Amino acid sequence: MRKVGPYGVETLPQVGAAGSGSATLAAGSGSATLAAGSGPAALVDAPAAPTACRHTLTERARLQWHRRDGGDPAALAEEFLAAHGLPLHDLTRPTPTHHTSACGAALYLSAAAGAHLAGTPTTAPEPAPTLPDLTVVVYEHGPTRTTPPTAPTPWWLGPWTDSWTPHQHADAVDAVRAAIGRGDVYQTNLVGHAAARYTGDPLPALKRLGALPGARYGGVLTGDGWAIGCASPETLIEVTDGHLITRPIKGTRPATPAGRAELLASAKERAEHIMIVDLERNDLARIARTGTVTVDDLFAVRRWCDLWQAESTVRATAADGLGLADLLRATCPGGSVTGAPKHAALTQINALEPVGRGASMGALGWVAPGRIDLGLTIRTAAADTELLHTWAGGGITWDSDPHAEVAEAAAKTAPIRATLAGHRTHPDRR
Repeated sequence: MRKVGPYGVETLPQVGAAGSGSATLAAGSGSATLAAGSGPAALVDAPAAPTACRHTLTERARLQWHRRDGGDPAALAEEFLAAHGLPLHDLTRPTPTHHTSACGAALYLSAAAGAHLAGTPTTAPEPAPTLPDLTVVVYEHGPTRTTPPTAPTPWWLGPWTDSWTPHQHADAVDAVRAAIGRGDVYQTNLVGHAAARYTGDPLPALKRLGALPGARYGGVLTGDGWAIGCASPETLIEVTDGHLITRPIKGTRPATPAGRAELLASAKERAEHIMIVDLERNDLARIARTGTVTVDDLFAVRRWCDLWQAESTVRATAADGLGLADLLRATCPGGSVTGAPKHAALTQINALEPVGRGASMGALGWVAPGRIDLGLTIRTAAADTELLHTWAGGGITWDSDPHAEVAEAAAKTAPIRATLAGHRTHPDRR
């Protein structure tokens, strides 16, 4: 039975040695153990959590919210954090921490929750409905912990089944191009989903994702009946002492010398990228001091696994009184995974994508007084009791080639699938 707290949604109180427990999930003929709380025996590995603290953190409280619960997830997150010693009502002012034992919190917000905040709810069925749309886990320091060695369980990952065929994906690209031709939208990001059955413990597989080259937001977050593994290179929003940063990524080529030259020379990729940079500038301008939004390193080429990707840095100074809730409302869902204009793109995404985006294209990271660091959950996988799920896609513009877009999505998900299966990737291949 779900415990309903004062926020009208599921909450978990402080987890101690006797109450941390775990959830054992049936998975075909095997079984998988996913931690229900961090507890004293489990490694806290939330993306962007302080490295020095990870072996001393224990779960203090947890909030989980689904869209069916109703309400405003951004406000719920801010209120819940404040109630547990992490007030984030004004990100421009230093917050005294001597009145709380909390170190910080992991925060996850799904793409569907972001669309809800933007006023464009999604109706596509979710392929992993056990995943919450909002999770906030507050941690405090405890004694240094070590995870006792355990015998590895046999790991098997079955074949991947896509939620749409390459032909259907290409047809969706053509539909976006037609909408651009009508003037309905300038760019729309299309995302596909795939699932595979597994047996064994999925956590080691999900944790491997964090070691992929370029995984700036590598880590895992677990709950009762679900787990998320992230290898994202993209900063959705970072806040340090009132300074805002987002790092949109748009434009992809193979990580070869020829691929790098082609990416830098591509008018299509540059136009797609700058369109999203402008959208992110607008998002930050809604919550920044007037005149402080700037762009650094426009279209800088970075590497993620076997791919070159173009990244820019957008900076601003937070407006007085900016709190976490308004920050999430302004930045979620991220413009690089929606398109422009954002509302029109979200409407088209809802009409074209056959299933929901689940754990992908949302926000996942760490929040604490004086520091917020949330990654965009691209290059992300999730486990439920029976299936592993992955998502991948790309931005569609008038110049997009449908077959090239299908191939790009496959290139983005290939390292994720290989890593989940336990195969080596080739980060040094040129």
